[in-house]
Amino acid sequence: MNVFSGKIPVYLLAGLLFCICTATFGQTKKPQFRVLAMAEPGGHHIEYSKRAQVWLDSLAAKENFSIDYIDKTDLINDAYLVKYQLIIQLDYVPYAWKPEASAAFEKYINEGKGGWIGFHHATLLGEFDGYKIWPWFSDFMGGIRYKNYIGDFAAGTVVVEKKNHPVMKGVPASFLVKKEEWYIYDKSPRPNVDVIASVDESTYSPDSKVKMGDHPVIWSNPKMKAKNIYIFMGHSPVLFESDVYKTIFINAIFWAAGK
Repeated sequence: MNVFSGKIPVYLLAGLLFCICTATFGQTKKPQFRVLAMAEPGGHHIEYSKRAQVWLDSLAAKENFSIDYIDKTDLINDAYLVKYQLIIQLDYVPYAWKPEASAAFEKYINEGKGGWIGFHHATLLGEFDGYKIWPWFSDFMGGIRYKNYIGDFAAGTVVVEKKNHPVMKGVPASFLVKKEEWYIYDKSPRPNVDVIASVDESTYSPDSKVKMGDHPVIWSNPKMKAKNIYIFMGHSPVLFESDVYKTIFINAIFWAAGK
Protein backbone atom coordinates (compact mmCIF):
# COMPACT_ATOMS: atom_id res chain seq x y z
CA MET A 1 0.00 0.00 0.00
CA ASN A 2 1.24 3.48 -0.86
CA VAL A 3 0.56 5.51 2.29
CA PHE A 4 0.97 8.71 0.31
CA SER A 5 -1.62 7.78 -2.32
CA GLY A 6 -4.42 9.59 -0.44
CA LYS A 7 -6.50 6.42 -0.16
CA ILE A 8 -7.41 5.14 3.33
CA PRO A 9 -8.23 1.44 3.74
CA VAL A 10 -11.75 0.70 4.91
CA TYR A 11 -10.62 -0.86 8.19
CA LEU A 12 -8.58 2.22 9.08
CA LEU A 13 -11.48 4.51 8.20
CA ALA A 14 -13.83 2.49 10.39
CA GLY A 15 -11.37 2.66 13.28
CA LEU A 16 -11.00 6.40 12.86
CA LEU A 17 -14.77 6.93 12.88
CA PHE A 18 -15.07 4.77 16.00
CA CYS A 19 -12.49 6.87 17.85
CA ILE A 20 -14.22 10.10 16.81
CA CYS A 21 -17.63 8.82 17.93
CA THR A 22 -16.21 7.55 21.24
CA ALA A 23 -14.53 10.90 21.95
CA THR A 24 -17.71 12.78 21.10
CA PHE A 25 -19.76 10.53 23.36
CA GLY A 26 -17.29 11.10 26.19
CA GLN A 27 -17.57 14.86 25.79
CA THR A 28 -21.38 14.84 25.78
CA LYS A 29 -21.96 12.18 28.44
CA LYS A 30 -24.74 13.25 30.77
CA PRO A 31 -23.40 14.22 34.22
CA GLN A 32 -24.32 12.02 37.19
CA PHE A 33 -25.82 14.98 39.04
CA ARG A 34 -25.81 18.76 39.13
CA VAL A 35 -24.38 20.86 41.95
CA LEU A 36 -25.03 24.48 42.88
CA ALA A 37 -22.17 26.07 44.83
CA MET A 38 -22.65 29.35 46.69
CA ALA A 39 -19.57 31.43 47.48
CA GLU A 40 -19.23 35.01 48.66
CA PRO A 41 -17.60 37.35 46.10
CA GLY A 42 -15.17 38.94 48.55
CA GLY A 43 -14.10 39.13 52.17
CA HIS A 44 -11.43 37.23 54.04
CA HIS A 45 -12.76 33.81 53.02
CA ILE A 46 -12.30 34.49 49.31
CA GLU A 47 -9.00 32.59 49.08
CA TYR A 48 -10.64 29.48 50.50
CA SER A 49 -13.50 29.76 48.01
CA LYS A 50 -11.14 30.29 45.07
CA ARG A 51 -9.11 27.22 46.02
CA ALA A 52 -12.29 25.22 46.57
CA GLN A 53 -13.55 26.11 43.09
CA VAL A 54 -10.34 24.92 41.41
CA TRP A 55 -10.50 21.68 43.37
CA LEU A 56 -14.22 21.17 42.79
CA ASP A 57 -13.93 21.78 39.05
CA SER A 58 -11.18 19.17 38.83
CA LEU A 59 -13.23 16.69 40.86
CA ALA A 60 -16.35 17.33 38.76
CA ALA A 61 -14.45 16.63 35.54
CA LYS A 62 -12.98 13.45 36.98
CA GLU A 63 -16.19 12.11 38.53
CA ASN A 64 -18.62 13.35 35.87
CA PHE A 65 -20.86 15.77 37.67
CA SER A 66 -21.57 19.38 36.77
CA ILE A 67 -21.23 22.39 39.03
CA ASP A 68 -22.46 25.98 38.78
CA TYR A 69 -21.37 28.87 40.99
CA ILE A 70 -23.32 31.87 42.26
CA ASP A 71 -22.27 34.71 44.57
CA LYS A 72 -25.72 36.14 45.33
CA THR A 73 -29.19 34.69 45.87
CA ASP A 74 -31.09 36.70 43.25
CA LEU A 75 -31.52 33.70 40.94
CA ILE A 76 -32.78 31.29 43.57
CA ASN A 77 -36.40 30.21 43.48
CA ASP A 78 -38.24 26.88 43.28
CA ALA A 79 -37.80 26.57 39.51
CA TYR A 80 -34.09 27.35 39.72
CA LEU A 81 -33.31 24.85 42.48
CA VAL A 82 -35.17 21.99 40.81
CA LYS A 83 -32.19 21.65 38.44
CA TYR A 84 -29.81 20.70 41.23
CA GLN A 85 -29.40 17.52 43.26
CA LEU A 86 -26.96 19.14 45.69
CA ILE A 87 -26.31 22.61 47.14
CA ILE A 88 -22.87 23.40 48.55
CA GLN A 89 -22.84 26.50 50.73
CA LEU A 90 -19.17 27.51 50.55
CA ASP A 91 -18.60 30.24 53.12
CA TYR A 92 -21.94 31.84 52.34
CA VAL A 93 -23.71 33.53 55.22
CA PRO A 94 -27.28 32.68 56.31
CA TYR A 95 -28.58 36.25 56.09
CA ALA A 96 -29.33 38.94 53.48
CA TRP A 97 -30.93 36.35 51.20
CA LYS A 98 -33.78 37.54 48.97
CA PRO A 99 -37.13 36.43 50.51
CA GLU A 100 -37.98 34.22 47.52
CA ALA A 101 -34.57 32.58 47.76
CA SER A 102 -34.81 31.79 51.47
CA ALA A 103 -38.33 30.37 51.02
CA ALA A 104 -37.19 28.19 48.11
CA PHE A 105 -34.17 26.97 50.09
CA GLU A 106 -36.31 26.06 53.10
CA LYS A 107 -38.66 24.10 50.84
CA TYR A 108 -35.72 22.36 49.14
CA ILE A 109 -34.39 21.15 52.51
CA ASN A 110 -37.71 20.48 54.24
CA GLU A 111 -39.06 18.41 51.34
CA GLY A 112 -35.79 16.63 50.52
CA LYS A 113 -35.59 17.87 46.95
CA GLY A 114 -31.80 17.51 47.06
CA GLY A 115 -28.86 17.39 49.44
CA TRP A 116 -26.89 20.13 51.20
CA ILE A 117 -23.35 20.64 52.45
CA GLY A 118 -22.58 23.77 54.45
CA PHE A 119 -19.16 25.07 55.41
CA HIS A 120 -17.82 27.49 58.00
CA HIS A 121 -19.67 30.78 57.41
CA ALA A 122 -23.01 28.95 57.16
CA THR A 123 -23.27 29.10 60.98
CA LEU A 124 -22.69 32.86 61.25
CA LEU A 125 -26.11 33.12 62.85
CA GLY A 126 -27.20 36.26 64.62
CA GLU A 127 -27.77 39.93 63.84
CA PHE A 128 -25.21 41.04 61.26
CA ASP A 129 -25.00 43.95 58.83
CA GLY A 130 -28.45 45.15 59.88
CA TYR A 131 -30.14 41.78 59.25
CA LYS A 132 -32.00 39.74 61.84
CA ILE A 133 -31.25 36.09 62.55
CA TRP A 134 -32.91 33.58 60.20
CA PRO A 135 -34.88 31.45 62.72
CA TRP A 136 -35.41 28.51 60.36
CA PHE A 137 -31.70 28.32 59.52
CA SER A 138 -30.78 28.51 63.21
CA ASP A 139 -33.10 25.55 63.87
CA PHE A 140 -31.61 23.74 60.87
CA MET A 141 -28.18 24.11 62.49
CA GLY A 142 -29.36 22.84 65.86
CA GLY A 143 -30.87 25.99 67.38
CA ILE A 144 -27.53 27.78 67.73
CA ARG A 145 -26.42 31.39 67.58
CA TYR A 146 -22.89 32.56 66.81
CA LYS A 147 -21.11 33.98 69.86
CA ASN A 148 -17.36 34.38 69.26
CA TYR A 149 -14.36 33.05 67.35
CA ILE A 150 -10.57 32.68 67.55
CA GLY A 151 -9.61 35.66 65.45
CA ASP A 152 -5.88 34.94 65.49
CA PHE A 153 -6.39 31.29 64.48
CA ALA A 154 -5.32 28.04 66.10
CA ALA A 155 -4.48 24.51 65.10
CA GLY A 156 -6.70 21.87 66.65
CA THR A 157 -7.36 18.14 66.64
CA VAL A 158 -10.76 16.96 65.40
CA VAL A 159 -12.07 13.72 66.91
CA VAL A 160 -14.46 11.54 64.89
CA GLU A 161 -17.46 10.43 66.94
CA LYS A 162 -19.51 8.58 64.30
CA LYS A 163 -16.86 6.46 62.61
CA ASN A 164 -19.47 4.49 60.66
CA HIS A 165 -21.05 7.54 59.06
CA PRO A 166 -20.55 7.41 55.25
CA VAL A 167 -18.86 10.82 55.27
CA MET A 168 -16.17 9.42 57.61
CA LYS A 169 -15.19 6.54 55.30
CA GLY A 170 -11.41 6.42 55.06
CA VAL A 171 -11.01 9.12 57.73
CA PRO A 172 -8.77 8.43 60.76
CA ALA A 173 -10.15 8.48 64.30
CA SER A 174 -8.66 11.96 64.78
CA PHE A 175 -6.87 14.44 62.56
CA LEU A 176 -5.12 17.78 62.81
CA VAL A 177 -6.53 20.98 61.33
CA LYS A 178 -3.52 23.28 60.96
CA LYS A 179 -5.27 26.65 60.80
CA GLU A 180 -8.80 27.62 61.72
CA GLU A 181 -10.74 30.46 63.37
CA TRP A 182 -12.85 28.14 65.49
CA TYR A 183 -16.34 29.55 66.14
CA ILE A 184 -18.15 29.13 69.41
CA TYR A 185 -21.93 29.31 69.79
CA ASP A 186 -24.31 30.21 72.57
CA LYS A 187 -24.81 26.49 73.17
CA SER A 188 -23.81 23.15 71.73
CA PRO A 189 -26.08 21.95 68.89
CA ARG A 190 -25.67 18.34 70.11
CA PRO A 191 -29.18 17.88 71.59
CA ASN A 192 -30.75 18.76 68.23
CA VAL A 193 -28.38 17.25 65.67
CA ASP A 194 -26.40 14.10 64.90
CA VAL A 195 -22.81 15.00 65.85
CA ILE A 196 -20.26 13.32 63.61
CA ALA A 197 -17.04 14.96 64.85
CA SER A 198 -15.92 17.54 67.41
CA VAL A 199 -12.78 19.54 68.10
CA ASP A 200 -10.75 18.80 71.22
CA GLU A 201 -10.27 22.32 72.59
CA SER A 202 -7.40 21.17 74.82
CA THR A 203 -5.32 20.67 71.65
CA TYR A 204 -5.54 24.29 70.46
CA SER A 205 -2.15 25.62 69.43
CA PRO A 206 -1.64 28.32 70.47
CA ASP A 207 -4.07 27.92 73.33
CA SER A 208 -7.08 30.22 73.44
CA LYS A 209 -9.56 31.44 76.03
CA VAL A 210 -12.28 31.30 73.36
CA LYS A 211 -13.79 27.90 74.17
CA MET A 212 -17.27 26.42 74.51
CA GLY A 213 -16.60 22.99 76.08
CA ASP A 214 -18.60 20.46 74.05
CA HIS A 215 -17.66 21.66 70.58
CA PRO A 216 -19.14 19.79 67.58
CA VAL A 217 -17.65 20.76 64.20
CA ILE A 218 -19.27 18.26 61.82
CA TRP A 219 -22.93 17.38 62.17
CA SER A 220 -26.14 16.50 60.37
CA ASN A 221 -29.77 17.31 61.15
CA PRO A 222 -31.75 14.06 60.79
CA LYS A 223 -35.08 15.86 61.22
CA MET A 224 -34.78 17.30 57.71
CA LYS A 225 -35.80 15.22 54.69
CA ALA A 226 -32.78 16.44 52.73
CA LYS A 227 -29.47 14.70 53.32
CA ASN A 228 -27.45 17.42 54.98
CA ILE A 229 -24.09 17.90 56.62
CA TYR A 230 -22.37 20.92 58.13
CA ILE A 231 -18.56 20.99 58.15
CA PHE A 232 -17.21 23.87 60.21
CA MET A 233 -13.66 23.85 58.78
CA GLY A 234 -13.59 26.15 55.77
CA HIS A 235 -11.60 29.31 56.38
CA SER A 236 -8.14 28.79 54.93
CA PRO A 237 -7.05 27.38 51.54
CA VAL A 238 -4.41 25.31 53.38
CA LEU A 239 -7.23 22.87 54.12
CA PHE A 240 -6.87 21.60 50.56
CA GLU A 241 -3.35 20.45 51.39
CA SER A 242 -4.94 17.85 53.69
CA ASP A 243 -5.89 14.49 52.19
CA VAL A 244 -8.19 13.90 55.16
CA TYR A 245 -10.10 17.12 54.53
CA LYS A 246 -10.46 16.34 50.83
CA THR A 247 -11.66 12.82 51.65
CA ILE A 248 -14.36 14.24 53.95
CA PHE A 249 -15.39 16.74 51.26
CA ILE A 250 -15.60 14.05 48.55
CA ASN A 251 -17.53 11.67 50.79
CA ALA A 252 -19.94 14.45 51.70
CA ILE A 253 -20.61 15.29 48.06
CA PHE A 254 -21.53 11.78 47.03
CA TRP A 255 -23.45 11.01 50.23
CA ALA A 256 -25.50 14.21 50.14
CA ALA A 257 -26.15 13.83 46.41
CA GLY A 258 -27.46 10.32 47.06
CA LYS A 259 -24.73 8.56 45.07
